[in-house]
Amino acid sequence: MLYNVIFAGLSSPIIMKRKIIFLLNPIAGNGKRSGIRQLIETKCAGENIAYQVYPTNAEGNYDHIRHKIINDGVTDVIVAGGDGTISSVVENLRDTSVSFGLIPCGSGNGLALCAGIPKNASKAIDLVFTGSPVLTDGFYINDHFSCMLSGLGFDAQVAHDFARQGTRGLLTYVKQTYANFLKARPYRFEIEAAGKKITTNAFFISVANSNQFGNKFTIAPRASMSDGLLDIVIVQSLNRLQMLLDVMRQIRKGEVREELLSEKSVMYYQTPQLTIRNKDMAPLHIDGDPKATSDTFEIKVIPGAFRLIQPLAQAH
Repeated sequence: MLYNVIFAGLSSPIIMKRKIIFLLNPIAGNGKRSGIRQLIETKCAGENIAYQVYPTNAEGNYDHIRHKIINDGVTDVIVAGGDGTISSVVENLRDTSVSFGLIPCGSGNGLALCAGIPKNASKAIDLVFTGSPVLTDGFYINDHFSCMLSGLGFDAQVAHDFARQGTRGLLTYVKQTYANFLKARPYRFEIEAAGKKITTNAFFISVANSNQFGNKFTIAPRASMSDGLLDIVIVQSLNRLQMLLDVMRQIRKGEVREELLSEKSVMYYQTPQLTIRNKDMAPLHIDGDPKATSDTFEIKVIPGAFRLIQPLAQAH
């Protein structure tokens, strides 16, 4: 099959014969992956596309996939998993010439929701054949790559506790969010960007390239995945009742309360880079996965870091 590739809005297609590698995370979300491989086999046969299927790995070592990309002319790597899995794969393989696709089956699926990728596995696989790869930003937080959203504080503690649970999925995540909500405390931070420095106490700081945590829970409504900017959200105080109402409304309706951005309790701004000094060693998450924290974070956007297959309407 021939492939029309659109790079960052350019209309001239690059035509190539496609070879696809699918990477399946066996534990993402609720672990129900039994039908995805069969869907892949059926749809690739229908499209007459060469493909191979491999599992993801917890260590994030994809040297064997890199070898196949280089030696077999692989054009696309499609990940069936959550935000953390796609981030790990992209980090390891983004310096190759491949385009990345996503079959969202994590607990939040924030990247897929922001990019317009269907949550339904069959429709997401169809998009692999009908969509176009678009240059998409990423960012580094110290030496960690992030493709959508990283954070310090409350939400990171939820990620650490969630990772220790025996079951996954939205219900488990909501339970851990509620448990941490009851005992949330502020952390001390010093933040420097564009020559300005502020010192503040905050319950959490989100560094966002996409507009949401996942599950339609919007955190950075003005974020774009290809504007060369990071959206920084600093929640300095929590009205516990109001926050609970906001969380429930966003989970139910996918709405965001825009007036939050003008309240004194929340700071929201955009910047290509910043430094965060983590005075109380608040916990860290990278794209929803818990990571070891640090006392200082140097954060910088990577414009056009990778190509993500998106619906044609999103590509223009």
